[in-house]
Amino acid sequence: MNERRLISSGSSFEAEIGYSRAVVEGDWVFVSGTTGFDYKTMTIAPDIVAQTEQCMANIAEALAAAGSGFSDVVRVRYVVIDAAEFPACWPTLRRHLGEVRPASMMIEAGLMDPRMRIEIEVTARKRSA
Repeated sequence: MNERRLISSGSSFEAEIGYSRAVVEGDWVFVSGTTGFDYKTMTIAPDIVAQTEQCMANIAEALAAAGSGFSDVVRVRYVVIDAAEFPACWPTLRRHLGEVRPASMMIEAGLMDPRMRIEIEVTARKRSA
């Protein structure tokens, strides 16, 4: 039987809201919607490109803690507050996921904190050794 493993980033949001940065179930890794906050300092850059860079760093850390990486990502969901800003993120996203080319979608919606410009959620499946 596969054991469920919870991964935390140390973000205060996880304890306050009641969720994990990532959950590992067998070969699957589910990374929660991740924003551009630097969770060590709880600061966030004002622009979407810098936030996207931090999102990807936060996601990479969660994937690594799960024994996974960007090469294992099979699904991505992007939420941006202004769809017109999304193309500015593409070079960053392409650098991390361009070879992997996971299934993805983008939606424009409001986010929890008005400083947030983007939130990214990924699902990965660890490959057998």
